[in-house]
Amino acid sequence: MKVTAIIGSYRKGGIIDQAVDEILTAARDKGAETAKIHLLDKHIEFCRNCRACTQQEGPNRGKCPLDDEMGALLDEIEESDAIVIASPMNYGTVTAVMKRFIERLTCFGYWKWGMMAPKVRNKEKRKRAVVVAASAAPSILARLSSKMVGLMEDAAGLLGAKTIGVLSIGMAAREQRQEIGERTRQKARRLGEKLVVR
Repeated sequence: MKVTAIIGSYRKGGIIDQAVDEILTAARDKGAETAKIHLLDKHIEFCRNCRACTQQEGPNRGKCPLDDEMGALLDEIEESDAIVIASPMNYGTVTAVMKRFIERLTCFGYWKWGMMAPKVRNKEKRKRAVVVAASAAPSILARLSSKMVGLMEDAAGLLGAKTIGVLSIGMAAREQRQEIGERTRQKARRLGEKLVVR
């Protein structure tokens, strides 16, 4: 079994990274192979809304004409059995690098010119997903005032995954090099186990 984490944080080693590391460690302890992808390190162009990737009908994702690393990244995600999608909150939503990644998931929709709205190509959700969000605000306030968790859950759905858990971390900007708390660490590990244990 393989678990792949997609991270939209700008700070390696920060709150998001630490939480994801705990999730992946717990998954490895249960026998999973793991991979961690920092979107900041990938060459991903902005979606140009040309809709070329949406024109061919069928269950498989459409081909994007942009020459970057998104195709290879999606190949790796599609070969995974479970995924983690993680981002801190910036201006009330996911970071720009995570938003850019999510916008490029248009290829999982069929939207021929003339159709009123797109259709999801494949509605099967065979994978499992965990969503990780962090905010400077208290966790409950961040969840109530933002749609960022829902946005990442929607992205997981397009990638063929059902979200089985959310790790929402509040008060994540009290120190420059803040460590996650023990309670967060334990919840992260439980979610990592849940990703791989059937």
